[in-house]
Order: sequence, then structure tokens, then C-alpha cells
Amino acid sequence: MMYRLKICRGLGDRAPRVAVNWLTSFSFLRSAHSLSFATVEVNKISGSQPAEVYNFVQGKWTGSSKWNMILDPLNGESFIKVAEVDENEIQPFVDSLSKCPKHGLHNPFKAPERYLMYGDISKKAGHMLSQPEVSDFFARLIQRVSPKSYQQAFGEVFVTQKFLENFCGDQVRFLARSFAVPGNHLGQQSHGFRWPYGPVALITPFNFPLEIPVLQLMGALYMGNKPVLKVDSKVCIVMEQMLRLLHDCGLPVEDVDFINSDGKTMNTLLLKANPRMTLFTGSSRVADKLAIDLKGRIKLEDAGFDWKILGPDVQEMDYVAWVCDQDAYACSGQKCSAQSILFMHEFTTEAMLEHMNKLLQIPGSKLLFGGKPLENHCIPPIYGAIKPTAIYVPLEEILKDSNFDLVTKEIFGPFQIITKYMHDQIPLVLNALEKMHAHLTAAVVSNDLMFLQARKTMIVGLSIMKYSDQVKYDPLAIHTVNLACFDNYRKSLAILSMEPLMLDYAREQRELPKIIGMFGPAGDPRGAGIGTPEAIKLVWSCHREIIYDVGPVPQNWEVPLST
Repeated sequence: MMYRLKICRGLGDRAPRVAVNWLTSFSFLRSAHSLSFATVEVNKISGSQPAEVYNFVQGKWTGSSKWNMILDPLNGESFIKVAEVDENEIQPFVDSLSKCPKHGLHNPFKAPERYLMYGDISKKAGHMLSQPEVSDFFARLIQRVSPKSYQQAFGEVFVTQKFLENFCGDQVRFLARSFAVPGNHLGQQSHGFRWPYGPVALITPFNFPLEIPVLQLMGALYMGNKPVLKVDSKVCIVMEQMLRLLHDCGLPVEDVDFINSDGKTMNTLLLKANPRMTLFTGSSRVADKLAIDLKGRIKLEDAGFDWKILGPDVQEMDYVAWVCDQDAYACSGQKCSAQSILFMHEFTTEAMLEHMNKLLQIPGSKLLFGGKPLENHCIPPIYGAIKPTAIYVPLEEILKDSNFDLVTKEIFGPFQIITKYMHDQIPLVLNALEKMHAHLTAAVVSNDLMFLQARKTMIVGLSIMKYSDQVKYDPLAIHTVNLACFDNYRKSLAILSMEPLMLDYAREQRELPKIIGMFGPAGDPRGAGIGTPEAIKLVWSCHREIIYDVGPVPQNWEVPLST
């Protein structure tokens, strides 16, 4: 089941009730020192009592020669001290990775019992995260470092818990399932195996402090790799505490290294340690640099400039507007697949703009609303605290070469572009989509099949939609290559933002489309996925073919004549 697609907004109705029920049924929450793994108490982290985050290498927690002071998003105080290593302190990490052979810590022939061990670790960790005091600990810790509501933060913990539960028991070794093909003669067979890379690296961003690093880290470990993990320093305290929980659940201490550093130091480590594969989740600019530095030995779950198209038949305008607001601005817009540009059909433009103007009372022909910093707060400038902002740009202007890169610039914040199109301008919309270089998520909001089938002349993309009880290829997918693209009015209304995905599914307690097999950018051979068996095998293992030829030698065989 693709629980990743339910986070935040997917838990908008259900998760808050669950959390409230838990908090109601427990008259008190155990403090952090009563959790066997925790070294911090969330409610006490402050400028006067800063938390400390350490590195983990060669089975030991270590410090560094300097502290990086993380500023409290609420008041600007230095409230977390991160032991960041510099380029002179990376050798232990290089040595640790070098101890892992390129055939991995385990593979289908070597130490296969470790597949079962990781099934047990996942079971224990999933059970731990299901405990109210543990899930609340991580939800509140995420809130301290990331601009999320409790429901959003709890949703991230919930997704991580369900992922771990999915890979209990035999499910880890099923990831390494092999196949055989008959040979040309008796005694010959060709076997295909999923093989680890060995020493690998993970670099994950700030916007999902728990979910992304845990899902990718565990995927790497399941397949037999030894990873070194770097999480954005602003939020690394979350994963440091999660690593301590995993150790409590039986994770061998030699299997994972955890490093805190700036980007330059991490780049040096990658060049010196030369991991056989690196997973990078973050900005497209850094992704392209790493692809060159690492000579292509990289998988990317980079961010995107993600589009949504409103068809000619959009109704329930308040609901549509609310969902669009969530997609663009939930978590302050700091999502890798936040709604970046909204194409509104001519029939919906007036109502949508009227709704926005009534809601936000922001005049102006281009700046629809926002465009100003938040007032009366103590948030440090580095966190970019601005009002949710929407700028209208005419479609014809977007398509101009002199404007396109500027309009489609990737922004991690509450910021989106809005434009409109007439019915005879659909080719211009498709042209704009074709020119975009990021292909993570997208949405089409329409029940009008004739609109969806309007054009069928371009290359088929990867997206498959589900609505009602039928699965069909969306003709608009013919024109696009975004990995995850939803259409139809209600069941897929929004859902450009995969992170806060699917409120209506959660509300009606429906399962998400089983057909969704992974989450990551399409149309790029470097594209990674996350969270599913397909994604784990794609990212964290390679194909190895072994041919068995055991005889017998054919009867009456003779040494052939020399040629």
C-alpha cells in the first residue's frame, strides 16, 4: 500500500482524530527521559537549554571540533548545537565506507539471514512508532524544526510507521527475489539477482526530517548496502533521535554512519570515499552538480516546478480553492512537489480570482495576494517568513524564452504562479508543460472526458490514473512525463502535492490507487523513487546475472579442428 501518498493532508481528517483520541486517552505523556532511546526532551529545547546533535561513525557517537548553532524558527535563539565535521575530520567516515565490500553487507548468497534480521528490526521500529508517547515525541520534534502543524508532523510519523510495518517478516527478503531463465542445453540456466552496491551515501533535505531519510535509509539497508547518511543540519536532530531508536530495535551499529557537515565538506567526502551509489533528494541545481562530480553514480529525487490544470467543468469552487491553497501553501510551501503553477480555464478564472480577492483582500492586476513579509514575529530571516503569495502571469508571456526560466524558477516557499487559458489555447498549455524540465508531480482537475481527450499526438508519459472503479490511461498523460499525475474532479482533485495528499481519500477511508508504485521524477534515467518495493529495488540494488552451466558434456564430443 502506498502510504507515502497519504501524508499531511491525507491525514487531515483521520490523523488529527487519532492523535486527539490518543492524547485524550492518555492523561499524561511520558517525558523524553522515559523513552529508552531519546537524549532530548522536546519541550525543554530552547536557547537556555540547547539540544546537542552528534555524528555516528564506526559504531560510536562522536563530536567534532566545532558546533553549528541552529536558530529557533520561533524566536531566533540558538537552540540546537550540531557537531559538524569539517574536511579535516572526514577520514573516519572514509575508512568506515571503505570497509564495506562492493558485494555489500549481505546479498542473496552472503549472510541471507540478515534479510530476516531487517524484517525483525522493521517490526520493532514500526511498533515503537505506533506507541502514542513515541509518535508524539517525533511529531513535536519535527514541529520544533519544520514549519508544520501537529497534524502534518504526525502524518509524517504515521507514514514512516506504516512503511516499517510494510517490511516486517519476510517482506525484506522478498525484495531480493530472483528469477531463472532456461538455458540452451541440459544443465544450463541463467539467474537474475538483485545485488547491493556496497558502500553508498544518502543526502536528504529539510522539508521531511523523518520520512524521507528513514524510508531511503531502510531501503538501502534492506538491499545489503552500508550507507552514510547526511540530513540537512537544520532538522538533523530528528533523524539522530530516530537512529538511536533503530539501534534500540536491533540495528547493528556498524551498518550506518551519520554525518553532520556543510555541503562543501559532504562533497569532499563523496569524492574521497567514492561511494558506489549516492541518493540525493533536494534542489535540481545541486543534483546536477553531484551528477557530474560523481560521474553519474547517483539517483535523484530532486524537487520540481509542478503544475495543475483546472478543466472547463470545475465546480464546488470553495472546495477547489481550499485544496489549491493546501497544495501551494501547506507547510509554508516547502514541499518538493508543492503546487508551483496553476492553469485556470476561462470558465473558472473569474470565480477563482473573486474567491481569492475576497479571502485575502489583496488588490492588484499581477500580485493577486501576499508578496509581503510576515509581521509581528521573531522568525529568523533564513526561514523566509513571507505571506502566501500568488502572482498572475499571462500564458503568452510565460511562453516567451526571455521569461520562461524566471517564471518556472523553483521556489521553496509559499509562492505560486497563476495563469489562465482559453479553450483554444490548450496547445499553448501543453507547450508550457513540455518546456518544463522538472517532472515530479502534476494534477488535472476535470471530469470532462472530451477535455481530457482533447489532444493525443505527443509522446506517451508514465502517468496512470484511477477514478471510480476503473483504471485507465489519461490522454493528457500522452502529453506529459510527470511521474505522479492525478486527474478527475474529486478523487484526484488536487493532488499535485504528494506530501499532503488525498484528504478526500482519508475522509472516506478509501484505499489509495494500488497502481501507484513509486514516487520520484519521471523522464530522467537518474530518477529515484521512495517507499515501495519497486522503488527500493530500483534505487538501492542493481541487476546481476549469473549463468550456471554444470554439464554434462555432450556425448561423442571431440576437440574441434584448429581454425
